[in-house]
Amino acid sequence: MTVSVKKFKKGDTVLVLAGKDKGRRGKVLRVLPREQKIVVENLNLVKRHTRPTNENPQGGIIERPAPMPIGKVMVVCSKCNKPTRVGMAEKEPGKFVRTCKKCGAGLDK
Repeated sequence: MTVSVKKFKKGDTVLVLAGKDKGRRGKVLRVLPREQKIVVENLNLVKRHTRPTNENPQGGIIERPAPMPIGKVMVVCSKCNKPTRVGMAEKEPGKFVRTCKKCGAGLDK
């Protein structure tokens, strides 16, 4: 499944469609276009064993979000509050904005 990375931006709210966090919503922290992956806040958490450093003198096991495939998430429209496909509308010649396919509202702030 190929999904355009242009449809996701940092700060978007997304809904997870598959996996251990299915049905949960979160905010996009990072988009990794080369890997076709996305990092979502407090979702897809993995345990990371860390050695002591200056920032974390104790070391130990920390949980942090791991990248997940973008095909497993869907953007949530801020206006209708529903998961939706993203469309592109031409605002002026050469300028495109992301739009909600359900209500037609713009997704860009």
